[in-house]
Amino acid sequence: MMEQSMQASGHLYIQTNEVKNFVIHYARAADGSISEVERVSTGGAGSGVYKPISGQESAPNAFEAAGSVILTADKRFLFATNGGDNSVSSFGVGENGKLTLIDVKRTGNLVTGRSGTAKSLAYLPSTGTLYVLHSFGPDHVRLMSVDADGKLKTRPEGYTVNVPGKPLRVSTMVVLSPDERFLVVGTTFDEPAKANPDGSPILWATQPDGSAKSVASNAPDPDGIIVFHVQPDGSLGEGMFQDGGGGSPFYPAFLHHRPNQFVIGYAVADGVALASLGEDGKIGTGPVVKIDTSAGLPSELCWLAVSPDDQWVFATNFGYSNISSFRIDGDVISLVHNAACPKVPGDGTFRALNGTVSSGPSDNWISPDGRHLYQIYANASKLVGYAVQPDGSLSEVTSAQIPYNSPQGLAGF
Repeated sequence: MMEQSMQASGHLYIQTNEVKNFVIHYARAADGSISEVERVSTGGAGSGVYKPISGQESAPNAFEAAGSVILTADKRFLFATNGGDNSVSSFGVGENGKLTLIDVKRTGNLVTGRSGTAKSLAYLPSTGTLYVLHSFGPDHVRLMSVDADGKLKTRPEGYTVNVPGKPLRVSTMVVLSPDERFLVVGTTFDEPAKANPDGSPILWATQPDGSAKSVASNAPDPDGIIVFHVQPDGSLGEGMFQDGGGGSPFYPAFLHHRPNQFVIGYAVADGVALASLGEDGKIGTGPVVKIDTSAGLPSELCWLAVSPDDQWVFATNFGYSNISSFRIDGDVISLVHNAACPKVPGDGTFRALNGTVSSGPSDNWISPDGRHLYQIYANASKLVGYAVQPDGSLSEVTSAQIPYNSPQGLAGF
């Protein structure tokens, strides 16, 4: 392992999210293949196979989340959430990408049931502020300070994505705008999805008059994306609740070369849209470009990877066990491949919201040269690496066995 890591052209990290949580460090070779270098304890607890937002005893994508493992831009530190006990771990990134645990601190949100829900991270280096998003509120966003040595300090601030009449909203991802002026939060449900007797979640809630209403956010109320002004000390201004453009605006991903534009992945609207962020924090969204949903609704298209040249968007379909590819040409985004790669089957025990048997793919990550894409298939206990082809299709080049159902988060360099 040491010899392979010495020859690595890059590194990749994933958290196991096991009850005793670890970060797995892989060395990446030039051909995209990966080999495990080490497993380093986070010092915190994950949720294990339990899925706290739906109460399922064993299911992939425990927190309906993205970005639970991140690296600082200077590659000095790696941060990982511990969703089970609502804590965050900081690591020093050393020679050959090896990790050293520096600190573990609770976010300030209490764990009131079997698991907490700390799950998504964003880091503001100018103020040393770490933003920690939780699936459940009322304080969905909590802040931490990071000192020059990577030590963490919990701050008292807390910010909600709840609105009147919706006290149980489920948020998904937190991301900073490239100019670091705004913090953008995606959402998926206006209230947690309850479970059927077979363990599958229910996407509809019964109203007092007996009618059914979707629990998906932004469907139809236009308040699914929340934008906060970032203050000089890293604290946040009042949230602006805005139209996300479609049902369940799960994943906002900023373009690399157009800092005022981002792509939104929709878990219930079954597609992606190109959006803009104005100087005043107001957003505008283009039309949702949908995938073929003949396999069932919703597709749960959630996670996005934008290629370094901003030409390709790869979208993970949780319900369909595959990845779709889209192309960006100016202000137009178009579907190229409904299935850019073959389905990866799971063990047959997990069904998505649409009832299809799924392997539960979640977080993905694209290499800085745009040549390789890595995808978690938690119900299949596999991390798969693909070579990105010129036509936007994906060819498998590597895979690694990972823990069953629990893993979350991918980051690398």
